[in-house]
Amino acid sequence: MDARGEARMVDVAGKEITLRVAVAAGRVVTTRDVLDLLRGQGVPKGDALGVARLAGIMAAKRTPDLIPLCHPIAIHGVTVDLTVTDDGVDIQATVRTADRTGVEMEALTSVAAAGLALIDMIKAVDPAASIDAVRVLRKEGGKTGLWERGAMPAVSPAAPASNTGAPKVRVIVASTRAATGVYEDRGGPLLADGLRAFGCEVGEVVVVPDGEPVREALRAALAERPDAVVTTGGTGISPTDRTPDITRDLIDYEVPGIADAVRGSGATPLAALSRGVTGVAGRTLVVNLPGSTGGVRDGVAVLAQVLPHAVEQLRGADHPASAGPGAQG
Repeated sequence: MDARGEARMVDVAGKEITLRVAVAAGRVVTTRDVLDLLRGQGVPKGDALGVARLAGIMAAKRTPDLIPLCHPIAIHGVTVDLTVTDDGVDIQATVRTADRTGVEMEALTSVAAAGLALIDMIKAVDPAASIDAVRVLRKEGGKTGLWERGAMPAVSPAAPASNTGAPKVRVIVASTRAATGVYEDRGGPLLADGLRAFGCEVGEVVVVPDGEPVREALRAALAERPDAVVTTGGTGISPTDRTPDITRDLIDYEVPGIADAVRGSGATPLAALSRGVTGVAGRTLVVNLPGSTGGVRDGVAVLAQVLPHAVEQLRGADHPASAGPGAQG
């Protein structure tokens, strides 16, 4: 800010000219149909990856026209790489210059524009495609020298929206038949009531079809930074049961003990077929429960014992004193 408290462009005239490099990355999340087309015959609109790559290069050079306080500098090199993965397209842009200020914004703009161009090319096949996790990975040059990002969390590691009070929990039901009205969902309301019974504050139950819609619902729930997100459904071994795989993509690390306890509490051998996982994204606990009402009841019984303590730990509380020789923190 200037002396009047107004935004201003920083004067860099007195800085030394040094080599500056910035690397940014992001991802376009889309369907398997689109990913198969990108690997094979291509989408109807044409060379989607090639167009996105050129858009990223062009955008890096036009960044000062888009970002109001960004300095117009000479861009000496831009590389944009797009990699088709199992659940999206990873984008990475590297920008180089010899100048008085860095090129982080140019790299970020390159990734964002490449993502937008790619979505424009694939939107006829997947109108729900989205851009995710655009961030700087590395920058070097200038007074600060080298800076590198650590492991990227699936969501912001910021504290939950509230650091006190009842645990705030979001419930997601993964069921194509329930989402399309073939039958009325019973597991979601049962889960929500069970969570409320031991003091949780539970929002509206969200019901989505199996597969990629679960990813979008999880991302939306995590963006609210609740203390926990509990899903039910989509944990089995059929080809459409993808909730555990999607959850693994979004969490920072797993907490296998909770998932094992849920499976161990199952009243029938069929509980062994559940692939549900539990983990932490930022400071939010994410738990997969089976879709059956019996599986939900078993899961609630386990969560009643562990969720309040887990939430306290994720909020930053100290471990309580051990209850005995076998107690675990």
